[in-house]
Amino acid sequence: MKPKTGLKRIFWNDREKRLRMGWRLLIYTIFLLVVTFGFSIGSSILAILAGMFAGVDDPSLSTANDPLQLFENPWIWVIIPAVTCLGIIAATFICGRWIDRRKLSDFGFKFSKKWWREFIFGLVLGSLLMGLIFLFGWLTGTIRITGYLKPFLVNEVFSMGFIQALLIYILVGFYEELLFRGYYLVNLSEGLSVKKINKRWALILAWVFSSVVFGLLHASNPNATWISTMNIIIAGVFLGLGMILTGNLAMSIGLHITWNFFQGNIFGFPVSGTRSGATLIATKLTGPEWLTGGAFGPEAGVLGLGAMVLGSALILFWVSRKGKLQLFENLAVYEPADKREEISA
Repeated sequence: MKPKTGLKRIFWNDREKRLRMGWRLLIYTIFLLVVTFGFSIGSSILAILAGMFAGVDDPSLSTANDPLQLFENPWIWVIIPAVTCLGIIAATFICGRWIDRRKLSDFGFKFSKKWWREFIFGLVLGSLLMGLIFLFGWLTGTIRITGYLKPFLVNEVFSMGFIQALLIYILVGFYEELLFRGYYLVNLSEGLSVKKINKRWALILAWVFSSVVFGLLHASNPNATWISTMNIIIAGVFLGLGMILTGNLAMSIGLHITWNFFQGNIFGFPVSGTRSGATLIATKLTGPEWLTGGAFGPEAGVLGLGAMVLGSALILFWVSRKGKLQLFENLAVYEPADKREEISA
């Protein structure tokens, strides 16, 4: 009986009455990939069918003969993150309910007036920080304005490209925060909270580990370097600060959205090595790469790092306004299922 008991302990946590953290993360990740892939295939088939029937009167408009024409439509690049977002929400809801034995709200979505205030603060903070990067670069001559109201694709209309980019960054900000600072950070902090690691250190380690994963997954981006990867890891720490201080994703989501959108489509900088849509102010990074980040964008340079440091200080100030500044250690605490509301079958 002892070998069976030992084997069971590898997979099952008797105190929490659920799978251990490592297995939960593995199942979630596999399920996430399957669901997102399935959604992607389904949406692609529907889009191709729509394209086939769209060109009945004019065969040149149909994608029946060449489905790859579908990807020449800029709106497909909105559909892709939308499908990814749906996949992550579905995977988090299903695994959260039946594997983690949690509600979706437990991953940072306890909506209230406070939640929305933090969200708005995040939106303002992201736009402010990117505005300061632009202002510093422009005043010092390391960023040069090359035009206004410019689409990144030759045949694209500015207004459509601008709206397209806004939708993309809203979706990306939501699903990346739900994934990294929501599901992964919460599960890691709970799993690392053991006898030899207290709740505070479990939360800090989870914060760092989830940020490392966030950075490494950006290492394959265009124009990425080891410096840009390290900086994105730091960006993950920066984005997660609001979550570990408040227990909510509101600030992180708002900050992520406007940081990306103002970076790429208000001031025309590369966003983690990529460009999409159109920009209000077209710019060129003319200063040294160590300062501006070069082709990867400000996130890979000292300007981006400086903005993250300033942003972190402003987050600490915002959170400490109405009370003592401390980590939200409850993120590292799991209440066993028998003490929670029964989950319906």
